[in-house]
Amino acid sequence: MLAPGTAPRPSAIGGYEDWPSYLRTHPRHLAETSAGQELADALGVPAGPAAPGTVIESEATHDGVTTSRVSWQLGFGPRTRAWFLRPAGATGPLPGILALHCHAGIKSAGAGRLVDPLAADLQQRLYGGRPFATWLATQGFAVLAHDTFSWGSRRFALGTPPWRTAAVMEGRKALWREAGVVPSETELYDAAAAAHEDTVAKAAGLLGTSFAGMVAHDDLAALQVLAGLPGVDAGRLGSAGFSGGGGRSLVLAALSPLVRSFVVTCMMTTYRSLVPAYLDAHSWLLQTPGLSRLGDFPELASRSTADSFLVQYALADELFPEDGMRDADAILGAPQHGRYTGSFWPGGHAFTTDMQEEAAAFLRQQLSPVPLATARQNGLS
Repeated sequence: MLAPGTAPRPSAIGGYEDWPSYLRTHPRHLAETSAGQELADALGVPAGPAAPGTVIESEATHDGVTTSRVSWQLGFGPRTRAWFLRPAGATGPLPGILALHCHAGIKSAGAGRLVDPLAADLQQRLYGGRPFATWLATQGFAVLAHDTFSWGSRRFALGTPPWRTAAVMEGRKALWREAGVVPSETELYDAAAAAHEDTVAKAAGLLGTSFAGMVAHDDLAALQVLAGLPGVDAGRLGSAGFSGGGGRSLVLAALSPLVRSFVVTCMMTTYRSLVPAYLDAHSWLLQTPGLSRLGDFPELASRSTADSFLVQYALADELFPEDGMRDADAILGAPQHGRYTGSFWPGGHAFTTDMQEEAAAFLRQQLSPVPLATARQNGLS
């Protein structure tokens, strides 16, 4: 009972108060391989709905790409919203790609950065000025880009932040005032969400899961959605992501045999290379307690049943030392990883258009899509 005049303590998991009860009724993801199960258990991935009910909310065609806004409810937290993109007029079945958005310290939006022209600033900084998921659809793929746990439509409600987050925000606001900066609502939210990620990770650990495990839960559900969408060949599915999205691509492929080929961009190194100087460069997506007991980060790739995978490294990547990337490449290049292709690129932490071209060509070769130009010649668009 509160003392007179005492304000109620704010929720530390605003908008997700039903999360604990969901975990009690969905305790454990059951992988199809023992290697995948070990990873699922290490991350604490909860079981997801067998087939989330998907609603198509709107549809429009522009520049040869048909874009549908879709959504589904996972049983806890806010409703998931996503974009489904494919060549206009294509009847399929097309190979499907799950396009996984990066972390970037921006949680006010999620997959919109891969689709929405309004995300031009972030696209210019990290994606070569290109809406990657939309462009990938022009290459003959059916592409699903979704907001994952704690981003965009799946973000936490921080209008009344929990105490620790509020304390961090007071300091941040003081710095803004001193600099004469008036932050936007989006900037305020992203600053609060950056501090709040520690609280979410603590909550996840307390509840028997992890931050990365919850993201994997949402990604597995999205993969099931993609497999069931019209015009998608469920036997030819892949995943691709940059930065945090690249790590998600690797974990998803290790957890689900539905992924036949995958791309990891600017998200590969050895754990040893992160200590001591690079730890603060990364979020809870990479640094799950106990995960290293399963082996080094690149060794997680061997847990996948995918036929092939591409890892792209940026030699001047600010988030990874070159020796860590080189060591990871050597590990992945061992005979037991014969499905591996690695490429090194100049420049810093970004998914350049040239890297995107390589990623699409790799997926095209592995999953054999119908390119947009070919689809038009065949009367499919």
